[in-house]
Amino acid sequence: MERILIIKTGALGDVLRSTSLLPGIHKRWPGAEVSWVTAHGAEPLLQGHKMVERVIAIDPAECADSLPSLTACTPDRIFSLDDDPELCALAAALQEESDAALVGACLNDAGEPAYTPDAECWFGMGLLSREGLQKADERKLANRRTHPDLLAEVIGVERGRPALNLSAADLESAARLLDELAPASAGLRIGLNTGAGGRWRTKAMQPEEVTHLVALLHEKLGAAALPGVQFLFLGGPGEIERNQGLLSLSRSATPAARLIDAGCEHSLGTFAALVGGLDLLVTSDSLALHLAVAQERRTVAFFAPTSPFEIELYGLGEKVISSAPDAGNYACDTDNSTITGERVAAAVLRQLS
Repeated sequence: MERILIIKTGALGDVLRSTSLLPGIHKRWPGAEVSWVTAHGAEPLLQGHKMVERVIAIDPAECADSLPSLTACTPDRIFSLDDDPELCALAAALQEESDAALVGACLNDAGEPAYTPDAECWFGMGLLSREGLQKADERKLANRRTHPDLLAEVIGVERGRPALNLSAADLESAARLLDELAPASAGLRIGLNTGAGGRWRTKAMQPEEVTHLVALLHEKLGAAALPGVQFLFLGGPGEIERNQGLLSLSRSATPAARLIDAGCEHSLGTFAALVGGLDLLVTSDSLALHLAVAQERRTVAFFAPTSPFEIELYGLGEKVISSAPDAGNYACDTDNSTITGERVAAAVLRQLS
């Protein structure tokens, strides 16, 4: 039996989408015992996964303290997928202690963060690139391969798809909330997760375009058609004010639309289950996108500063991509003006047809 240790701690969406590796791992190494090292916040995304034997939650900033317990796993293989210096050092220390085969991020002979040659296709586009950040950025901009395809090449397995196994408590909590706020009998449930978090503000859809999107979809799906449509505004704690503003604007512009504040302070598991209860999600490149993909929800995702090509929707959605010259440049001020309500509405209608 092969003992495999995966190190992937953040961000949340990256942890979830990296579960696409698991089917290929189990196909190549039947009966493998997979342990996964992740951050405490990401633990709910992995707990209960049928292909993960053990989830080990650590504080990535203090991961050296976790070395003794991780060494006890006695891995045969280590797949190190984080480029943080502390986690590179952890992977290198684990390899030294266990004599395991290591693929991915590690330390070089000088004790500096680096990566193994077989991981060039992924880490060569990032902070650890041997060719420097300018070349890494150029490669990332030119890349047309998806994240699951690239990671599968790194560890030498077939490409798979991500999966999420939520607790019964989270599923029940979300089901009660949806029944109360947006009963299925009242129409389609369309989630609007249009915020951006703090790093790339132009990941977000402009407020006036969200308002236009609601008006267009209400006209096509709500006003003259049955069973109608319900719009659930979703987000995290940082989007409370934004969503309140969007609800106010949309109520003024389209007073007959069924507009629902789904809340921004749910637990990760409940938020994931809410996404899983939608008929369709409109979303930025964010955690909600990966939650929808992992639960096979139909999705329309829009992209301006980040790469749309890394995202795999597995035939269950559509991408609305900025046509501005600076699209995909990973800048904080990328032009997102071509992510319009009209374009997103057209994509939604195609997905629902």
